[in-house]
Amino acid sequence: MSAPELPAGLKVALEAKLHGRARDDIAARATQISKTYRNSGNSRVIASEADALAYALVRMPATYAAVTACLNALLEVRADFAPKKLLDVGAGPGTASWAAAETFSSLQNFALLDINAALQTLALELGREHARLAAMTCRRDAHALDEAEPADLVIASYLIGEVGAERRTLAERLWAKTRDTLLVVEPGTPAGYERIIELRAQLIVAGAHVAAPCPHDRACPLSAPDWCHFTQRLPRLRAHIQAKGAELPFEDEKFSYVVLTRDPIAKAFSRVLAPPVLSKVEVSAKLCTAGGVSFTKVPRRDKAAYAKARRWRWGEALFD
Repeated sequence: MSAPELPAGLKVALEAKLHGRARDDIAARATQISKTYRNSGNSRVIASEADALAYALVRMPATYAAVTACLNALLEVRADFAPKKLLDVGAGPGTASWAAAETFSSLQNFALLDINAALQTLALELGREHARLAAMTCRRDAHALDEAEPADLVIASYLIGEVGAERRTLAERLWAKTRDTLLVVEPGTPAGYERIIELRAQLIVAGAHVAAPCPHDRACPLSAPDWCHFTQRLPRLRAHIQAKGAELPFEDEKFSYVVLTRDPIAKAFSRVLAPPVLSKVEVSAKLCTAGGVSFTKVPRRDKAAYAKARRWRWGEALFD
């Protein structure tokens, strides 16, 4: 599967917004924003149009790639999912909405919520470049989530880590607005994974079922220092490279996530939890199965199975 790239219209819109701006100033703003987030800060550091653009250049490609990878994982086990309404909570510049719009042609209604005025303005401006996103609504008042209409698909990407002690309450509110499916994405760090696991456990008690990445609703079988996370390689835009002061034309976004549904998933599957190890004699893979973690070895002498296992990729769902 090819790396999820930002849609052409979104690339053009971002480049157009850069016209006439000093690239050094954008890079400096991007550096300061990244530093603030690494030090457990939040979106309050984004206070102007230039700040919002700097944030978008640095984070939109990676967030888009991660959210797209999660939605693709959902479609692996539920190919017929065709949501009509999206609720994007903590939407920022609208990245998850773009990913959902590109993944699901069925989506016609997009409601975005974010408390940051600069990011909200940018989301609306960028959304004009997409036929269906052009009609999005965006709110940032304190009662926006409570007053939002329930949606078929609710997404909260890179949000849970910003709310601290209110995480359990936020999880309840997100689930209350979910008619069908909820996707929550966090950084692929031990701390991000712990937040995902806490939310997962809380909402399973509330009646949710796990669609991805886990093939079961039981407690996560992993134990520290191991943690469940995945990675998505993505190409960098020229402006992205300049804003980050990067050298490589690509980056790898690490993320942890959970997709929760109202109804259980009918398909039985396993999930590849780490990059498979390929040798001349076998393919070794770490799998999450309905029965727990399995360390599977496929010998080369089993030619058909070996040929199939050679194509396994980290994060992929495997079906019997």
